[in-house]
Amino acid sequence: MVKYVIGGGNRLHGEVTVSGAKNAAVAILPAALLADGPCVIENVPQITDVTVMLDIISELGGKVRLLNRSTVEIDPRGVRNLRPSYETMRRMRASYYALGVLLGRFGSAVVGMPGGCDIGVRAIDQHIKGFCALGAEVEVNGGYIHADTSDGRLHGAQVYFDQPTVGATINVMLAAVLTEGMTVIENAAKEPHVVDLANFLNTMGADVRGAGTDVIKIRGVERLSGCNYSIIPDQIEAGTFIAAAAATGSEITLRGVIPKHLECITAKFSELGAEFRDDPNDPDAIVVCGPQKIKRINVKTLPYPGFPTDMQSQITTVLCLAEGASMVTETIFDNRFRYVDELKRMGAKIQVDGKVAVVEGVERLTGAPVRACDLRAGAAMIVAGLCADGVTEIEGVSHIERGYENFVEKLRGLGADIKAVTLPDPEVLQEVG
Repeated sequence: MVKYVIGGGNRLHGEVTVSGAKNAAVAILPAALLADGPCVIENVPQITDVTVMLDIISELGGKVRLLNRSTVEIDPRGVRNLRPSYETMRRMRASYYALGVLLGRFGSAVVGMPGGCDIGVRAIDQHIKGFCALGAEVEVNGGYIHADTSDGRLHGAQVYFDQPTVGATINVMLAAVLTEGMTVIENAAKEPHVVDLANFLNTMGADVRGAGTDVIKIRGVERLSGCNYSIIPDQIEAGTFIAAAAATGSEITLRGVIPKHLECITAKFSELGAEFRDDPNDPDAIVVCGPQKIKRINVKTLPYPGFPTDMQSQITTVLCLAEGASMVTETIFDNRFRYVDELKRMGAKIQVDGKVAVVEGVERLTGAPVRACDLRAGAAMIVAGLCADGVTEIEGVSHIERGYENFVEKLRGLGADIKAVTLPDPEVLQEVG
Protein backbone atom coordinates (compact mmCIF):
# COMPACT_ATOMS: atom_id res chain seq x y z
CA MET A 1 0.00 0.00 0.00
CA VAL A 2 1.49 3.31 -1.12
CA LYS A 3 0.19 6.87 -1.19
CA TYR A 4 1.63 10.03 -2.71
CA VAL A 5 2.08 13.08 -0.49
CA ILE A 6 2.38 16.42 -2.29
CA GLY A 7 3.24 19.81 -0.84
CA GLY A 8 1.60 22.21 -3.27
CA GLY A 9 2.53 25.65 -4.48
CA ASN A 10 6.01 25.02 -5.92
CA ARG A 11 6.88 26.28 -9.38
CA LEU A 12 8.34 23.56 -11.59
CA HIS A 13 11.55 24.13 -13.53
CA GLY A 14 14.11 22.21 -15.55
CA GLU A 15 13.69 19.43 -18.06
CA VAL A 16 12.24 15.94 -18.17
CA THR A 17 12.53 13.08 -20.66
CA VAL A 18 9.24 11.47 -21.69
CA SER A 19 9.08 7.66 -21.59
CA GLY A 20 7.89 5.27 -24.27
CA ALA A 21 4.18 5.23 -25.05
CA LYS A 22 2.09 2.92 -22.88
CA ASN A 23 -0.60 2.46 -25.52
CA ALA A 24 1.96 1.59 -28.18
CA ALA A 25 3.93 -0.77 -25.94
CA VAL A 26 0.95 -2.91 -24.93
CA ALA A 27 0.19 -3.51 -28.63
CA ILE A 28 3.74 -3.90 -29.96
CA LEU A 29 4.94 -6.34 -27.27
CA PRO A 30 2.30 -9.02 -28.06
CA ALA A 31 2.69 -8.31 -31.79
CA ALA A 32 6.24 -9.69 -31.48
CA LEU A 33 4.64 -13.13 -31.02
CA LEU A 34 3.64 -13.04 -34.71
CA ALA A 35 7.30 -13.27 -35.79
CA ASP A 36 9.28 -16.47 -36.38
CA GLY A 37 12.32 -15.15 -34.54
CA PRO A 38 13.30 -12.87 -31.63
CA CYS A 39 12.41 -9.18 -31.56
CA VAL A 40 14.33 -6.53 -29.61
CA ILE A 41 12.06 -3.66 -28.56
CA GLU A 42 13.52 -0.45 -27.18
CA ASN A 43 12.04 2.51 -25.27
CA VAL A 44 9.70 0.20 -23.34
CA PRO A 45 8.26 2.03 -20.31
CA GLN A 46 8.63 0.44 -16.87
CA ILE A 47 4.97 0.49 -15.87
CA THR A 48 2.54 -2.04 -14.46
CA ASP A 49 0.63 -2.54 -17.73
CA VAL A 50 3.85 -3.54 -19.50
CA THR A 51 4.68 -5.97 -16.69
CA VAL A 52 1.24 -7.59 -17.07
CA MET A 53 1.63 -7.86 -20.85
CA LEU A 54 5.04 -9.51 -20.46
CA ASP A 55 3.45 -11.95 -17.98
CA ILE A 56 0.83 -12.83 -20.61
CA ILE A 57 3.54 -13.35 -23.22
CA SER A 58 5.43 -15.65 -20.83
CA GLU A 59 2.27 -17.63 -20.05
CA LEU A 60 1.74 -18.21 -23.77
CA GLY A 61 5.24 -19.66 -24.07
CA GLY A 62 7.19 -16.65 -25.30
CA LYS A 63 10.62 -16.07 -23.78
CA VAL A 64 11.08 -12.60 -22.31
CA ARG A 65 14.55 -11.24 -21.61
CA LEU A 66 15.21 -7.76 -20.20
CA LEU A 67 18.35 -6.42 -21.89
CA ASN A 68 18.30 -3.17 -19.90
CA ARG A 69 15.75 -1.03 -18.07
CA SER A 70 13.99 0.00 -21.30
CA THR A 71 14.85 -2.79 -23.77
CA VAL A 72 13.13 -6.17 -24.01
CA GLU A 73 13.89 -9.19 -26.18
CA ILE A 74 10.92 -11.43 -26.99
CA ASP A 75 11.45 -14.87 -28.53
CA PRO A 76 8.09 -16.17 -29.82
CA ARG A 77 9.24 -19.56 -31.08
CA GLY A 78 8.06 -21.47 -28.00
CA VAL A 79 4.47 -20.21 -28.03
CA ARG A 80 2.10 -23.17 -27.76
CA ASN A 81 -0.44 -22.19 -25.11
CA LEU A 82 -3.53 -20.60 -26.67
CA ARG A 83 -5.26 -19.86 -23.35
CA PRO A 84 -3.65 -17.27 -21.02
CA SER A 85 -4.88 -17.35 -17.44
CA TYR A 86 -8.07 -15.52 -16.56
CA GLU A 87 -6.48 -13.78 -13.59
CA THR A 88 -3.69 -12.28 -15.69
CA MET A 89 -6.04 -11.18 -18.46
CA ARG A 90 -8.33 -9.27 -16.11
CA ARG A 91 -5.45 -7.13 -14.80
CA MET A 92 -5.51 -4.78 -17.81
CA ARG A 93 -7.69 -3.69 -20.70
CA ALA A 94 -5.20 -4.18 -23.52
CA SER A 95 -4.84 -7.87 -22.65
CA TYR A 96 -7.40 -8.49 -25.38
CA TYR A 97 -4.63 -8.00 -27.96
CA ALA A 98 -3.61 -11.57 -27.14
CA LEU A 99 -6.77 -12.63 -28.97
CA GLY A 100 -5.81 -10.92 -32.24
CA VAL A 101 -2.27 -12.29 -32.06
CA LEU A 102 -3.29 -15.88 -31.35
CA LEU A 103 -6.03 -15.84 -33.98
CA GLY A 104 -3.64 -14.42 -36.54
CA ARG A 105 -0.88 -16.94 -35.84
CA PHE A 106 -2.80 -20.10 -34.92
CA GLY A 107 -6.39 -19.51 -36.05
CA SER A 108 -7.67 -20.26 -32.55
CA ALA A 109 -7.68 -18.75 -29.04
CA VAL A 110 -9.48 -18.73 -25.70
CA VAL A 111 -8.88 -15.62 -23.59
CA GLY A 112 -10.54 -14.15 -20.52
CA MET A 113 -12.47 -10.91 -20.71
CA PRO A 114 -10.12 -7.97 -20.11
CA GLY A 115 -10.07 -5.70 -17.06
CA GLY A 116 -8.63 -2.21 -16.61
CA CYS A 117 -9.96 1.12 -15.34
CA ASP A 118 -13.68 1.62 -14.76
CA ILE A 119 -14.21 4.60 -17.04
CA GLY A 120 -17.37 3.40 -18.74
CA VAL A 121 -18.49 0.86 -21.29
CA ARG A 122 -15.67 -0.32 -23.53
CA ALA A 123 -17.46 -3.10 -25.36
CA ILE A 124 -15.58 -5.58 -27.51
CA ASP A 125 -18.37 -5.85 -30.08
CA GLN A 126 -16.30 -4.13 -32.77
CA HIS A 127 -13.39 -6.51 -32.11
CA ILE A 128 -15.74 -9.48 -32.56
CA LYS A 129 -17.25 -7.91 -35.67
CA GLY A 130 -13.79 -7.62 -37.22
CA PHE A 131 -12.75 -11.17 -36.32
CA CYS A 132 -15.98 -12.58 -37.70
CA ALA A 133 -15.47 -10.67 -40.96
CA LEU A 134 -12.07 -12.39 -41.24
CA GLY A 135 -13.74 -15.78 -40.94
CA ALA A 136 -13.55 -16.56 -37.21
CA GLU A 137 -16.36 -17.95 -35.12
CA VAL A 138 -16.45 -16.04 -31.84
CA GLU A 139 -18.44 -16.79 -28.69
CA VAL A 140 -18.38 -15.12 -25.28
CA ASN A 141 -19.21 -17.58 -22.52
CA GLY A 142 -18.43 -17.77 -18.81
CA GLY A 143 -16.12 -14.76 -18.84
CA TYR A 144 -14.05 -16.13 -21.73
CA ILE A 145 -13.86 -15.21 -25.40
CA HIS A 146 -13.66 -18.34 -27.57
CA ALA A 147 -12.48 -17.79 -31.15
CA ASP A 148 -11.82 -20.42 -33.79
CA THR A 149 -11.52 -20.88 -37.54
CA SER A 150 -12.77 -23.75 -39.67
CA ASP A 151 -9.55 -24.24 -41.65
CA GLY A 152 -6.96 -23.01 -39.14
CA ARG A 153 -6.44 -19.51 -40.49
CA LEU A 154 -8.20 -16.23 -41.16
CA HIS A 155 -8.92 -14.76 -44.58
CA GLY A 156 -8.72 -11.17 -45.80
CA ALA A 157 -11.99 -9.23 -45.81
CA GLN A 158 -13.65 -5.83 -45.67
CA VAL A 159 -14.08 -4.56 -42.08
CA TYR A 160 -16.15 -1.45 -41.32
CA PHE A 161 -16.25 -0.14 -37.76
CA ASP A 162 -19.39 1.62 -36.52
CA GLN A 163 -17.15 4.24 -34.92
CA PRO A 164 -13.38 4.72 -34.75
CA THR A 165 -12.01 2.42 -32.04
CA VAL A 166 -8.34 2.11 -31.18
CA GLY A 167 -8.61 -1.32 -29.56
CA ALA A 168 -10.54 -2.96 -32.37
CA THR A 169 -8.39 -1.32 -35.08
CA ILE A 170 -5.24 -2.68 -33.44
CA ASN A 171 -6.72 -6.12 -32.81
CA VAL A 172 -7.86 -6.58 -36.41
CA MET A 173 -4.45 -5.39 -37.64
CA LEU A 174 -2.78 -8.01 -35.46
CA ALA A 175 -5.11 -10.72 -36.70
CA ALA A 176 -4.90 -9.76 -40.38
CA VAL A 177 -1.16 -9.53 -41.12
CA LEU A 178 -0.77 -13.31 -41.60
CA THR A 179 -4.09 -13.91 -43.38
CA GLU A 180 -4.66 -14.97 -46.95
CA GLY A 181 -5.61 -12.02 -49.14
CA MET A 182 -6.32 -8.36 -48.48
CA THR A 183 -8.01 -6.87 -45.42
CA VAL A 184 -9.41 -3.34 -45.61
CA ILE A 185 -10.32 -1.60 -42.35
CA GLU A 186 -12.64 1.36 -42.86
CA ASN A 187 -13.40 4.02 -40.23
CA ALA A 188 -10.14 3.01 -38.57
CA ALA A 189 -8.64 4.81 -35.58
CA LYS A 190 -5.80 7.19 -36.48
CA GLU A 191 -3.96 7.58 -33.16
CA PRO A 192 -0.12 7.72 -33.16
CA HIS A 193 0.14 4.33 -31.43
CA VAL A 194 -1.91 2.75 -34.25
CA VAL A 195 0.69 4.10 -36.69
CA ASP A 196 3.51 2.89 -34.44
CA LEU A 197 2.12 -0.64 -34.43
CA ALA A 198 1.82 -0.57 -38.23
CA ASN A 199 5.45 0.56 -38.51
CA PHE A 200 6.53 -2.26 -36.20
CA LEU A 201 4.59 -4.86 -38.20
CA ASN A 202 6.06 -3.55 -41.45
CA THR A 203 9.56 -3.72 -39.96
CA MET A 204 8.88 -7.44 -39.37
CA GLY A 205 7.86 -7.83 -43.03
CA ALA A 206 4.12 -7.12 -42.98
CA ASP A 207 2.36 -5.11 -45.70
CA VAL A 208 0.26 -2.53 -43.84
CA ARG A 209 -0.64 0.70 -45.61
CA GLY A 210 -2.75 3.71 -44.68
CA ALA A 211 -2.20 3.72 -40.91
CA GLY A 212 -2.92 7.23 -39.68
CA THR A 213 -5.86 7.56 -42.08
CA ASP A 214 -9.38 6.19 -41.75
CA VAL A 215 -8.69 3.37 -44.25
CA ILE A 216 -5.99 0.80 -43.49
CA LYS A 217 -5.12 -1.87 -46.08
CA ILE A 218 -3.34 -5.04 -44.99
CA ARG A 219 -2.07 -7.54 -47.53
CA GLY A 220 -1.43 -10.83 -45.74
CA VAL A 221 2.05 -12.35 -45.85
CA GLU A 222 3.26 -15.89 -45.22
CA ARG A 223 5.68 -15.06 -42.41
CA LEU A 224 7.06 -12.27 -40.27
CA SER A 225 10.67 -12.14 -39.08
CA GLY A 226 12.25 -10.81 -35.91
CA CYS A 227 13.48 -7.22 -35.85
CA ASN A 228 14.76 -4.34 -33.71
CA TYR A 229 12.34 -1.49 -33.02
CA SER A 230 11.99 1.57 -30.76
CA ILE A 231 8.59 2.63 -29.39
CA ILE A 232 7.39 6.23 -29.82
CA PRO A 233 7.29 8.61 -26.83
CA ASP A 234 4.13 8.80 -24.73
CA GLN A 235 1.83 11.57 -25.95
CA ILE A 236 -0.30 11.48 -22.79
CA GLU A 237 2.63 11.54 -20.36
CA ALA A 238 3.91 14.62 -22.19
CA GLY A 239 0.42 16.14 -22.03
CA THR A 240 0.26 15.52 -18.29
CA PHE A 241 3.51 17.42 -17.77
CA ILE A 242 2.04 20.22 -19.90
CA ALA A 243 -0.98 20.29 -17.58
CA ALA A 244 1.30 20.41 -14.53
CA ALA A 245 3.21 23.35 -15.99
CA ALA A 246 -0.02 25.16 -16.86
CA ALA A 247 -1.56 24.63 -13.41
CA THR A 248 1.54 25.87 -11.58
CA GLY A 249 2.52 28.69 -13.97
CA SER A 250 5.85 26.97 -14.62
CA GLU A 251 8.34 26.72 -17.47
CA ILE A 252 9.71 23.25 -18.23
CA THR A 253 11.33 21.50 -21.18
CA LEU A 254 10.00 18.16 -22.43
CA ARG A 255 12.62 16.03 -24.19
CA GLY A 256 12.25 12.90 -26.29
CA VAL A 257 8.83 13.90 -27.70
CA ILE A 258 7.33 14.06 -31.18
CA PRO A 259 5.92 17.62 -31.34
CA LYS A 260 3.51 16.72 -34.16
CA HIS A 261 1.79 14.14 -31.92
CA LEU A 262 1.25 16.82 -29.26
CA GLU A 263 -0.50 19.37 -31.47
CA CYS A 264 -3.98 18.13 -30.50
CA ILE A 265 -3.01 18.85 -26.86
CA THR A 266 -0.90 22.00 -27.22
CA ALA A 267 -3.63 23.69 -29.29
CA LYS A 268 -6.08 23.58 -26.36
CA PHE A 269 -3.52 24.53 -23.75
CA SER A 270 -2.53 27.48 -25.93
CA GLU A 271 -6.16 28.62 -25.82
CA LEU A 272 -6.11 28.72 -22.02
CA GLY A 273 -2.93 30.79 -22.04
CA ALA A 274 0.04 28.41 -22.09
CA GLU A 275 2.87 29.15 -24.49
CA PHE A 276 5.06 26.71 -26.39
CA ARG A 277 8.32 27.13 -28.22
CA ASP A 278 10.82 24.84 -29.90
CA ASP A 279 14.26 24.10 -28.54
CA PRO A 280 16.63 25.25 -31.32
CA ASN A 281 19.19 22.65 -30.27
CA ASP A 282 16.80 19.68 -30.05
CA PRO A 283 14.06 18.91 -32.61
CA ASP A 284 12.64 16.28 -30.23
CA ALA A 285 11.91 18.81 -27.46
CA ILE A 286 9.40 21.53 -26.64
CA VAL A 287 9.44 24.22 -23.97
CA VAL A 288 6.18 24.75 -22.05
CA CYS A 289 5.43 28.07 -20.34
CA GLY A 290 2.42 28.03 -18.03
CA PRO A 291 0.13 31.09 -18.02
CA GLN A 292 0.06 33.68 -15.24
CA LYS A 293 -3.73 33.77 -15.62
CA ILE A 294 -5.66 30.78 -16.93
CA LYS A 295 -8.37 31.62 -19.46
CA ARG A 296 -11.75 29.92 -19.58
CA ILE A 297 -12.21 27.64 -22.62
CA ASN A 298 -14.48 24.88 -23.84
CA VAL A 299 -13.09 21.39 -24.43
CA LYS A 300 -14.60 18.43 -26.27
CA THR A 301 -12.88 15.05 -26.41
CA LEU A 302 -12.76 13.40 -29.82
CA PRO A 303 -10.87 10.61 -31.60
CA TYR A 304 -7.41 11.62 -32.84
CA PRO A 305 -6.58 14.22 -34.11
CA GLY A 306 -9.14 15.68 -31.70
CA PHE A 307 -8.43 16.38 -28.04
CA PRO A 308 -7.71 13.03 -26.34
CA THR A 309 -10.07 11.58 -23.74
CA ASP A 310 -6.95 10.51 -21.82
CA MET A 311 -6.17 14.23 -21.24
CA GLN A 312 -9.68 15.28 -20.20
CA SER A 313 -9.24 14.99 -16.44
CA GLN A 314 -5.90 16.82 -16.50
CA ILE A 315 -7.16 19.83 -18.46
CA THR A 316 -10.33 19.96 -16.37
CA THR A 317 -8.12 20.24 -13.28
CA VAL A 318 -6.26 23.19 -14.81
CA LEU A 319 -9.58 24.87 -15.69
CA CYS A 320 -10.55 24.75 -12.00
CA LEU A 321 -8.23 27.79 -11.67
CA ALA A 322 -9.45 29.64 -14.79
CA GLU A 323 -11.06 33.06 -14.80
CA GLY A 324 -14.72 32.31 -15.49
CA ALA A 325 -16.67 29.17 -16.39
CA SER A 326 -15.44 26.49 -18.79
CA MET A 327 -17.36 23.62 -20.33
CA VAL A 328 -15.84 20.15 -20.81
CA THR A 329 -17.67 17.60 -22.95
CA GLU A 330 -16.67 13.92 -22.86
CA THR A 331 -17.75 12.02 -25.98
CA ILE A 332 -15.72 8.81 -25.65
CA PHE A 333 -16.38 7.19 -22.25
CA ASP A 334 -19.28 7.31 -19.79
CA ASN A 335 -17.51 7.42 -16.41
CA ARG A 336 -14.67 9.84 -17.10
CA PHE A 337 -15.98 12.36 -14.56
CA ARG A 338 -15.78 10.09 -11.51
CA TYR A 339 -12.76 12.07 -10.30
CA VAL A 340 -14.79 15.31 -10.00
CA ASP A 341 -15.89 14.50 -6.44
CA GLU A 342 -12.21 14.27 -5.48
CA LEU A 343 -11.51 17.71 -6.96
CA LYS A 344 -14.47 19.09 -5.02
CA ARG A 345 -12.76 17.95 -1.81
CA MET A 346 -10.01 20.37 -2.79
CA GLY A 347 -12.39 23.28 -3.34
CA ALA A 348 -13.18 22.92 -7.05
CA LYS A 349 -16.57 24.09 -8.30
CA ILE A 350 -17.74 21.63 -10.94
CA GLN A 351 -21.22 20.55 -11.96
CA VAL A 352 -21.60 17.40 -14.06
CA ASP A 353 -24.66 16.66 -16.17
CA GLY A 354 -24.22 13.43 -18.10
CA LYS A 355 -21.22 13.87 -20.37
CA VAL A 356 -20.84 17.60 -19.76
CA ALA A 357 -19.02 19.30 -16.89
CA VAL A 358 -19.29 23.02 -16.16
CA VAL A 359 -16.14 24.18 -14.35
CA GLU A 360 -16.39 27.47 -12.44
CA GLY A 361 -12.91 28.77 -11.82
CA VAL A 362 -11.80 29.38 -8.22
CA GLU A 363 -8.90 31.42 -6.87
CA ARG A 364 -7.13 28.37 -5.42
CA LEU A 365 -7.41 24.68 -4.64
CA THR A 366 -6.65 23.42 -1.14
CA GLY A 367 -4.78 20.23 -0.31
CA ALA A 368 -6.88 17.32 0.95
CA PRO A 369 -6.90 13.50 1.15
CA VAL A 370 -8.09 12.19 -2.24
CA ARG A 371 -8.16 8.94 -4.19
CA ALA A 372 -7.11 8.03 -7.72
CA CYS A 373 -10.15 6.24 -9.12
CA ASP A 374 -8.48 5.40 -12.45
CA LEU A 375 -5.21 6.00 -14.31
CA ARG A 376 -5.86 9.44 -15.79
CA ALA A 377 -7.92 10.57 -12.79
CA GLY A 378 -4.85 9.80 -10.70
CA ALA A 379 -2.75 12.01 -12.95
CA ALA A 380 -5.31 14.77 -12.47
CA MET A 381 -5.04 14.43 -8.69
CA ILE A 382 -1.28 14.92 -8.96
CA VAL A 383 -1.76 18.05 -11.09
CA ALA A 384 -4.25 19.35 -8.52
CA GLY A 385 -1.90 18.61 -5.64
CA LEU A 386 0.99 20.41 -7.32
CA CYS A 387 -0.95 23.68 -7.61
CA ALA A 388 -2.97 23.46 -4.36
CA ASP A 389 -2.29 25.27 -1.11
CA GLY A 390 -1.16 22.84 1.57
CA VAL A 391 -0.68 19.08 1.51
CA THR A 392 -2.49 16.61 -0.73
CA GLU A 393 -2.45 12.88 -0.01
CA ILE A 394 -3.38 10.56 -2.89
CA GLU A 395 -4.36 6.95 -2.32
CA GLY A 396 -5.03 4.34 -5.01
CA VAL A 397 -1.76 5.19 -6.75
CA SER A 398 -1.51 1.71 -8.27
CA HIS A 399 -3.76 3.12 -10.99
CA ILE A 400 -1.19 5.84 -11.74
CA GLU A 401 1.68 3.35 -11.86
CA ARG A 402 -0.14 1.42 -14.57
CA GLY A 403 0.71 4.15 -17.06
CA TYR A 404 3.40 6.54 -15.77
CA GLU A 405 7.03 5.51 -15.42
CA ASN A 406 8.94 6.91 -12.42
CA PHE A 407 6.40 9.74 -12.19
CA VAL A 408 7.32 10.76 -8.66
CA GLU A 409 11.04 10.84 -9.46
CA LYS A 410 10.48 12.84 -12.64
CA LEU A 411 8.36 15.42 -10.82
CA ARG A 412 10.91 15.67 -8.00
CA GLY A 413 13.53 16.35 -10.68
CA LEU A 414 11.42 19.35 -11.73
CA GLY A 415 11.33 20.69 -8.18
CA ALA A 416 7.99 19.27 -7.05
CA ASP A 417 7.51 18.47 -3.37
CA ILE A 418 6.17 14.95 -3.82
CA LYS A 419 7.03 11.63 -2.22
CA ALA A 420 5.71 8.08 -2.14
CA VAL A 421 4.88 6.87 1.38
CA THR A 422 4.39 3.20 2.21
CA LEU A 423 1.28 2.59 4.30
CA PRO A 424 0.95 -0.17 6.91
CA ASP A 425 -0.76 -3.33 5.64
CA PRO A 426 -4.34 -3.17 7.02
CA GLU A 427 -4.38 -6.94 7.54
CA VAL A 428 -1.21 -6.74 9.64
CA LEU A 429 -2.71 -3.90 11.69
CA GLN A 430 -5.83 -5.97 12.26
CA GLU A 431 -3.75 -8.92 13.48
CA VAL A 432 -1.78 -6.66 15.83
CA GLY A 433 -4.99 -5.12 17.17
